[in-house]
Amino acid sequence: MMAMIKGLLATVACIVAFSTPSSAQDRVTLGWGRLFSNDALGDAKDRWRTGSYTVSRIRGNSWSGALPGSPGELLELRVRAETIAPSDPHSVDGADRRYAGMLSFGLHTQFDWKGNEVSLGADLVVIGPQTGIGSFQSWAHDVMGMDPPQGLDDQLPDAMYPTLVIEAGRSLRLNDQTTVRPFFEMRAGVETLVRVGGDIVLGDLGKVDLMLRDPATGQRYRGVEGSRSTGVSLMLGGDVAQVFDSALLPSGGAAVMSDQRTRLRAGMHWQGEKASAFYGVSYLSPEFDQQVEGQIVGALSINLRF
Repeated sequence: MMAMIKGLLATVACIVAFSTPSSAQDRVTLGWGRLFSNDALGDAKDRWRTGSYTVSRIRGNSWSGALPGSPGELLELRVRAETIAPSDPHSVDGADRRYAGMLSFGLHTQFDWKGNEVSLGADLVVIGPQTGIGSFQSWAHDVMGMDPPQGLDDQLPDAMYPTLVIEAGRSLRLNDQTTVRPFFEMRAGVETLVRVGGDIVLGDLGKVDLMLRDPATGQRYRGVEGSRSTGVSLMLGGDVAQVFDSALLPSGGAAVMSDQRTRLRAGMHWQGEKASAFYGVSYLSPEFDQQVEGQIVGALSINLRF
């Protein structure tokens, strides 16, 4: 795995090398991507990968509906928060996973390489009480008259993990209404894994948009709008991962990390004259051996244009 990490470090260094001061002066904000996920929108059991919120700001010179030919021309600034909780928020099982609040701050770039759509980047992932996520959840439960979340006294300790990720995919248009996109992903840092999978888009929407992937649910969300065409598209996908290490499921703990994971997902993207919306659901297979079943997490994104 060290060879993979060194390779990812070298490629991330290329982002800095290609991000010259002159090109940075010409950049403008091309779009914002947002995705909210929560199991309240899925199986509503308030457990495990229970919720997250991601915001992406895309900067570049212009967007023509196609990726630039070199890294660094298009930059994504990404901020993400996520809550991971035991299966029963009111009664912690000693064999369950520990509570974790996570914040991440990242820089990513998307580009075309020999017809492949590549996303390359690095995130600093911060976990533990220092994030304030546990305190915020306790406050939110109190405001809504809910019982306080349990597991906070035994949550994962403060730590920071530089995390590198690369995804490469290729869009294959079978006809005017169907696009298939197989992809491959490597991730090293807070979790180290290799993943392969694919996505299918049925409909016209999204063909000339910049699409980004949520790391937890696998759902793809829009970062840059390439067309104002109205309509509906259906999105389907799935992937499998080989997991080598996870700071969220540390070795020696009661919850033993599973070395394989599977995700299945479906979603619908609607575009109107002045608004758009996406809703999807993802099935996430068990991430540790004591997890008796998978879970279903919903994802939502709404954009209004005035």
